[in-house]
Amino acid sequence: MKKILIAWLLAMLSTTLPAQDAKNHNLEVGKNLDIFNTVYRNLDLFYVDTLNPEHTITAAINGMVRSLDPYTEYYPESETKNLKQMITGKYAGIGAIIKYHSGWKRIVIDEPYEGMPAAEAGLKKGDIILSIDDSLMTDKTVSYVSSHLRGDAGTSFVLKVLRPDPGQQTKGRKAKGKEMKFKITRRNIKLPELPYYGILEGSDATAANGTKIGYINLNQFTEGCSRDVRRALIELKQKGAASLVFDLRGNGGGSEMEAVDIVSLWVPKEQKVVENRGKVYQANRTYKTRLEPIDTLMPVVVLVNGETASASEITAGALQDLDRAVIVGTRTYGKGLVQVPLDMPYNTNVKITTSKYYIPSGRCIQAINYKKRREESGERRAGSLYGDRVPDSLTQVFHTRAGREVRDGGGIKPDVEVKADSLPNIAYYLSVGGLDSTEVMFDYIVDYIATHPTIGDDPTQFHLTEQDYQAFRQRVIDSGFTYDPVSRKQFDELVKTAKMEGYYDDAREAFDALSEKLRHNVANDLDKHRETIVQMLELDIISAYHYQSGFLRAGLSTDRQLRKAIELLNNPEEYQKLLKP
Repeated sequence: MKKILIAWLLAMLSTTLPAQDAKNHNLEVGKNLDIFNTVYRNLDLFYVDTLNPEHTITAAINGMVRSLDPYTEYYPESETKNLKQMITGKYAGIGAIIKYHSGWKRIVIDEPYEGMPAAEAGLKKGDIILSIDDSLMTDKTVSYVSSHLRGDAGTSFVLKVLRPDPGQQTKGRKAKGKEMKFKITRRNIKLPELPYYGILEGSDATAANGTKIGYINLNQFTEGCSRDVRRALIELKQKGAASLVFDLRGNGGGSEMEAVDIVSLWVPKEQKVVENRGKVYQANRTYKTRLEPIDTLMPVVVLVNGETASASEITAGALQDLDRAVIVGTRTYGKGLVQVPLDMPYNTNVKITTSKYYIPSGRCIQAINYKKRREESGERRAGSLYGDRVPDSLTQVFHTRAGREVRDGGGIKPDVEVKADSLPNIAYYLSVGGLDSTEVMFDYIVDYIATHPTIGDDPTQFHLTEQDYQAFRQRVIDSGFTYDPVSRKQFDELVKTAKMEGYYDDAREAFDALSEKLRHNVANDLDKHRETIVQMLELDIISAYHYQSGFLRAGLSTDRQLRKAIELLNNPEEYQKLLKP
């Protein structure tokens, strides 16, 4: 096996390097593989404990690929299913998100997917997982429970859960409730890449001439997603949509070919969308639009943010470079690298970064120079490789088809920057759990679901009452909820610095006065940030009844970036002005 691997490496490398460099490089490869083989044989022979070859070699391989970039990954046989799911978006299971509940210290159902076995069986948010068939799950990790919920499509199992009684304080107490059993048959689960699309509602979403604005939310680029987007666009046009908001916020990417086919919806055939350039000839490839477009004239606004990455950036960047859409939001992630999965011996896989991609203007939007970082840091400092962002001052200017200036490096910069509303610290900790493992917001929502069989058919019309919020507010206070206010942490650091530099004693009164104003007061913070907290509660409750589509639909009414997109689409002159040099 070692000889085969060395021969393969030498053959690949000898085709890409000058003769002398290739000879020296091949010698180094052979020498270091021989060293590795010798080290392992001696460890296996002399080490005090018996080595587990799979664990040891896997750790060595993982160390090697981690020294390159965060996207080159090794998948042992036990994890090849994870790679397949990432590529296709499919797996066999029950179709539900699970989480660890720090109050109950148990794994619970967080969100069943619409139309999937978990939802069809009647599982609800907050159900505590007790057992799967005869295997207890009460002291297991999320990954362990998840692996047992998944399996081959068509297989069945009995899931035992505890549905908690409403009104319990969960922290440090044993849950009381009704034990329930569900017989569930696993199915092939396709994660919904189009959680919502439709005609935008409201007076501001209709242009002065009466035309309508369509909206499509795409959350991943899995196999076949371009067909779904094409189908959605045709349906929206049939319903009267004359312009479109295409939402790629939070979309981490996926298939490059799907990105090309989505660009094809608005761009004529045979237009270059992206070009891959790598070290080996096989990695070099140019992708052009290959399908007939749906509409080459309709105004399009693409929404992006810092979590828009990879194939999403190809889509947004190509539409920007071709002056076919206005980009709104915040700068994207900046992943300009392409990975290819390769089959390895014994059912293992490796996902290798083989090339960089370049969008129509000729720019690569990769934000971090991993090669430069390796050369500066040395190969032994692999843990420090992931932070060397290309500064804006070193980026180069490129031009769109119409002559607008755009830059490489650092992701896609939007044509119109609109920052999303910032989340108050108390709202964040209410969502994820307090410092003392208080899951008060999650528990309130579970109790609300238990006492409200329905919230109506239209998620956009659901709102909590004043009585509802006051009950939640009191529940937070009574629970002893605490969180980590950022201002207090920064104040404490300031005090340390002032003492170290000798300024503290002279300014003690000012420090004491500021300390009093920054005193942690949960009740005041709940009142101060009430609007944001109410929105979070409402959207989480809506998702329990109307799933992701309802969550997204209801959240659009308070979306600052979407409002700017609508404003642009209702102002053709301003829209067209943004597409000109």
